[in-house]
Formats: sequence, C-alpha cells, structure tokens
Amino acid sequence: MSDQTPQPSPAPQPAEDLPPITPAPQQRTVRSSPVPWVMSLILAAMVGTLLFVAGYLAAGATQQSGSCAAPNQSFAAFCEAYDKLKAQYVDKLDDSALAEGAIKGMFEYGVKDPFSGYMSPADYQSALGSLSGQFSGIGAEMAVKNTANPTDLTSCAKLSDTCVLVVVAPIADSPAQAAGLTAGDIVLKVDGVSVNGTTLGDQVAKVRGPAGTDVTLTLRRGSRTFDVKITRREITASEVDTKMLESKIGYIALHSFSPASADQFHAGLKKLLDAGAMSIIFDLRDDPGGYIDAANRIASEFIGSGLIFTQESSGGEVKTWDATSGGLATDPKLPLVVLVNNGSASASEIVSAALLERGRATLIGQHTYGKNTVQVWTELANHGGVRITISRWFTPDHHSVAPKGVQPQIIITVPNGTPPERDLYLERAILEIKQGYIGGPSPAASGSPAAFEPAWGLAG
Repeated sequence: MSDQTPQPSPAPQPAEDLPPITPAPQQRTVRSSPVPWVMSLILAAMVGTLLFVAGYLAAGATQQSGSCAAPNQSFAAFCEAYDKLKAQYVDKLDDSALAEGAIKGMFEYGVKDPFSGYMSPADYQSALGSLSGQFSGIGAEMAVKNTANPTDLTSCAKLSDTCVLVVVAPIADSPAQAAGLTAGDIVLKVDGVSVNGTTLGDQVAKVRGPAGTDVTLTLRRGSRTFDVKITRREITASEVDTKMLESKIGYIALHSFSPASADQFHAGLKKLLDAGAMSIIFDLRDDPGGYIDAANRIASEFIGSGLIFTQESSGGEVKTWDATSGGLATDPKLPLVVLVNNGSASASEIVSAALLERGRATLIGQHTYGKNTVQVWTELANHGGVRITISRWFTPDHHSVAPKGVQPQIIITVPNGTPPERDLYLERAILEIKQGYIGGPSPAASGSPAAFEPAWGLAG
C-alpha cells in the first residue's frame, strides 16, 4: 500500500476498494450514505471496543477485580484473561501489542468477514494512498475467493487451500500488467512464504512496499504453478482513456472509481461527443471499483433519471441512489456498449447492472466479479484503522450480483493461441454497432433473476 497519506474530504463514498478517511480520532455518524468503504455508523462502537481492549474505563462498564473494564458480561472472561496475563506472565508485556492482537482477533474470529478487519497504523496509513490513485507496489487488485462454495465468504476470514487469494485485475501500465498477471491468477506464496493462515490485508501489505524493491509471487494459473518476480514502483493509475474508432465510434475506458474519476470521465465523454462520436463503447474490463458516489455519477452520464441502485444497511436503513442531472449521453438513441469481464468488480458492477436493467446498454464480455457489499474505513486512536462491511447494494430491480456477477448478453470466449494484439471483445462490440444491432433499449435490458443470482479487493 502507499507510503503517502492524502487527506480528501469525507464526502465521497467507496464501493469496495478505496477507503474514505475519517480524521482520527473523532467520531462521525453518517445516516444517509454508507458504502466497498465509506461512512462511520459503526465508529462509536469500534472506538468503544478499542478503549475497552486498551484497559480504559467506559461509562456504564462493569469493573472487574483487576484493571480491565468489561462493557458487558460476555467480556468478563476476556478481562479475567487480561488481568491474569498482566499479573503472571514471566516477561514484560506491551499493552499496545495486546490491544492490536485483541482487535485483530475480534474481527478474524468474531466477525468472520474477509472484507472487514483491522489494519495496523503502518498498514492503514499505507492503504490511504489508494484514495489518490497513487501508491507503491506492483499494481494488482487482489481479493478472496471461496473455491468450494462461492456463496460462503464468512468462512474465509483467513486464507486456505479453498479460501484463495486471487488477482482480480492488474492496473493498467503497472508492473503487475507488465509481468503478465491476469484476472483469476491464484497467489499461493509471497516471497516464498505460503499465504495460508493469513488475511487479505496481511498479504496486500506484503505485496506493497518501497519502490525499486522486488517481490516474488508464486501463482497458480489453471494447472500451472510458477513464480513471477516483480519490481515495485510508484503507481499512478490513469483513470480514463479515450479514442475515436472507425465509423465514429467513441471508445472510453475507466480504470477505477476514484474521487476524481467522475469528473475525468465526464471530460473524456464530452471530448468524444464533441469530436462527433455517434455511438459509445464503455470499457469496464478489469476495473476493480471504488467510490459508489462516483459510480452513481458515471452511470448518470447515460441514465437521465430514476433509480441507479439501492443501498441497504443494518437496522433496515435503505438509501436509494437516483440519477444525477447533467449526463451527456442520456439519449437512448445513442448506441451504447459496455465491455465487462471477471475483473469488473464492485462499482463497475453497480454501473453495468444499472445500464443493463434500465435498458440503456448492451453488455458484452464475461460475467463480472460478483461483489455487492460496502465497507467503511475508519482511523482509530492509535492511527491504525478498521474496515467494516456496513451495507449491501442492489440493482434497480433489486437483484444481488453476488457471487455470480452481472451476466452480459453477449458472451465472449477468447480461444487459446489468440494473438495478444487482438481484442475480441472490442472487435465484437464494433461489429454489433456497425451492423445496427446496438441502438435503443436492449431486448434483454429488463434483466432476469437468473442474470443476477446469488467478493472486492485491495490493490497490491
């Protein structure tokens, strides 16, 4: 993760990968817009837990015989163990290390959610670099997959032979892409040490590091197992690429949903339309997601009004995200194709699912990643951080994309031996537009439950 610490405003909301910042150690309550990592509805509870773990007295707590205060009877055994450890252990103990271990254990064994967890101060500060699109590492989005039961991620708090660490997507023009990493690669070892028994956050922290240093990943791809040595560098992710193709087809690719991506996307789309684009190909392949308010704004470039997605949080709170005004390509007569693949995750799925179900686009490619949870990242008093799954989002027709992803209407299979310079996804999209098959509402746009049957990641 990054060694930089940008401090953006707390307004944007992530869908999975990029963390919002809550200035430490104050508490905030956001009632209307939790997020793959935004809001602070749980902050008060988390800070209260941290104070307890560190051995402070909380209002209304039950005082134990020793120095630890239990917030309720369920924690009495914890306090008893803490007091005995402090009183009897042969060597000197570090309260900070005990507190960090207790917080990590609370998430790993109590929550059992691979997308929720604790980050040490160093890891948390490093992770904040993703907010600005800059960090030092190899430039690969990573996530956890349960190969035995994709619907069960609660069993994957730690990596194992079935709960594997996978590459969601390499970032464009990154060392990971140059080294040939592809979506679906399974990471078995980092620098020769098995990832089993560790967490997603542990391994992302190992993969990231100072620019100029090397990291070796042991990968499994199909039946092959091999090592790849990659030199880390400072990654500055380019958010938007545009170009004009034949027959006045405008092409725009989005690489992540950062705080700046919506404005960049608007500018790129305007450039294409001003140049005379008569149709648009929107490439979301290998886009790992990011802020959900960016997803809402980008979808609104093509959908003029109405529902984009809903967000459902604990306590039954439901927030509806409707299209914002000012979209440049909301005319349904403007043909729109969206390219997706297994590396299109989270915020990418919000956009592609909305464009599909609202009848605005035809989807071409492979099914998307399949993540519909939202996380908030919050800095704690020790300058570490917690990430907590606070809500789930649903498509306009209230379908979940987890775990099978958004299913495109036109499936693309790339045969073995296809030259790397050929882009079969793009070729098919151009063909569909030129032959007049793309334009106006799609026949399959209303969607079906089967297309959205019933997990995110961090960039390394």
